[in-house]
Amino acid sequence: MRKFSYLTPRSLDEAISLMESYGERARYVAGGTDVMVKLKEGKLRPDYLVSLRRLPNLDRIMWEQGPSGELRIGALATHRALESSATIRWHYPIVHDAVSNIGSVQIRNVATIGGNLVNAVPSADGAIPLVTLDAKVRLQGPKGAREMDLLHFFLGPGQTVLEGGEVLTQILVPPLLPRTGSAYVKFGRREAMELPLLGVGVLLSLDEEMKRCVKARIGLGVAAPTPIRAFNAERFLEGREPTEAVLREAGQIAAEESRVRDSVRGAAWYRREMVKVLVCRMGLRCLERARSPH
Repeated sequence: MRKFSYLTPRSLDEAISLMESYGERARYVAGGTDVMVKLKEGKLRPDYLVSLRRLPNLDRIMWEQGPSGELRIGALATHRALESSATIRWHYPIVHDAVSNIGSVQIRNVATIGGNLVNAVPSADGAIPLVTLDAKVRLQGPKGAREMDLLHFFLGPGQTVLEGGEVLTQILVPPLLPRTGSAYVKFGRREAMELPLLGVGVLLSLDEEMKRCVKARIGLGVAAPTPIRAFNAERFLEGREPTEAVLREAGQIAAEESRVRDSVRGAAWYRREMVKVLVCRMGLRCLERARSPH
């Protein structure tokens, strides 16, 4: 592995300034679970690693309870911190479903949600639930701060909109509607530490009579080069009573919207068939969660 200098800035401004100074020769690192593997494999060859670990307040998980509150997740929050959070478990179970199945406990103790997003692999479990929740990301760099929809953050495998020196600092999740249920499934060939064949997230909000769907979101991972939303399936569900038959039809529509491909881990036709099944299955789980008191 090539030698590099490990820099430990104490503020975000200092970190950005270091990246400005060293440019292409430097790389941000947080938990390091992805970066260190790439370094050992020779896929990354930086002269400097700019560590974000000592930056204050970027690991916080904050939620203002009530209809006007939003969830704010610091980019340095670890998967284990999210998994252990009572707020996440009870109010955002779709996120808990995902982070509790990422790697091993040892990995989750150090891997960060921000790193999972910035790595931008199509199979990133952390991205799909947040896309399904309509999350935004806050970025900061030499030109200042900006916010954007997480869905538009990804450009392709390993590619994001981040510009030189920019860093992802926070994830912002808007308030949930009442009577909302959400669920995510990481689908693979075995229950072990492996990349998913598919990731499917569903969110359903019901009306006061708990009969009709007033809001639907469906996020798909490993179904395209980037995380995607099944917009046509969402529109189909909204305004309808989400029976099992309706959810099956929504799954069919979502499968038609997916852009799955053949790979060494799974055939496109199989992934498409499983989109149908898993959208329906997660929809039913959403209904259970929406109708059950915490």
